[in-house]
Amino acid sequence: MGRLNRTAHRLTAAIERADALDRVGGPVAAFVKKATHPKPVKNLLSGTWLGHALHPLLTDVPIGFWTAATVLDLTAGEQGARAARRMVGFGILGSAPTAIAGASDWSDTHGATNRVGLVHALLNGGASLLQIASWLSRVRGHRSLGVRLSLMAYGLTTISAYLGGHLSLVRGTGVSHTAFESAEAQWFDVAAADALRDDVPMRVVADGVPVMLVRQHGTVWALSATCTHAGGPLDEGTLIDGCVKCPWHGSEFRLDRGTVERGPASVPEPTWDVKVADGRVAVRSRAAA
Repeated sequence: MGRLNRTAHRLTAAIERADALDRVGGPVAAFVKKATHPKPVKNLLSGTWLGHALHPLLTDVPIGFWTAATVLDLTAGEQGARAARRMVGFGILGSAPTAIAGASDWSDTHGATNRVGLVHALLNGGASLLQIASWLSRVRGHRSLGVRLSLMAYGLTTISAYLGGHLSLVRGTGVSHTAFESAEAQWFDVAAADALRDDVPMRVVADGVPVMLVRQHGTVWALSATCTHAGGPLDEGTLIDGCVKCPWHGSEFRLDRGTVERGPASVPEPTWDVKVADGRVAVRSRAAA
């Protein structure tokens, strides 16, 4: 197991360093970003309506069906041939929305993460093509060939799943970048009231947590300054219709509630209570209150 682990780490690190992949990944990501730019499309694919990323949830569908097909192929013989064919077919149907949601998430990544994501996608694409070929073979009565093709596809899916885990659990793709923020349930003096300018975000720190202050129409709002999507600095963003727009990937959060107005973010931004008294601004984490 130790040798397998070291090999997997070396191969993953080699993919991360393979900047030649950028010649493919860059243009493809730009195309996907343009295709998914409309707000309803981005929100749907990002999981903004769900409260967390959509792609990881969808991956269970094709993997689950193809796992069931593999078990039937290996244990049920001819008696399970029809059911196995159906499992392969349903897995193929489930792979399409899974790939589209994944491509939307991937288009907002860069560097090493983008390279690993590209290889992850290519492996999944190859696996889907093999499963399609398997299904066609089974339909035409060539079960033995169909089983072999599915086993090859399942091998690619397993390798791709490892890379998917690396993207989420090692590189933090899709993980809320405010997940480990914590503050005491008390008020923290953070700024002089006259330091605030209307409609100009300001970065302060409360109990070690970066916070964005902004005054609009006489009301001071406070959100955590780290974008939940990829860690962008919201205090460097722009204000649009009661929202702040992250300068990195364009996620928009409501100033009053922290809810996501536009993806790719899917997790709401932590909000802070604000108190202005004696010329000073104090904030308190609503999560801790």
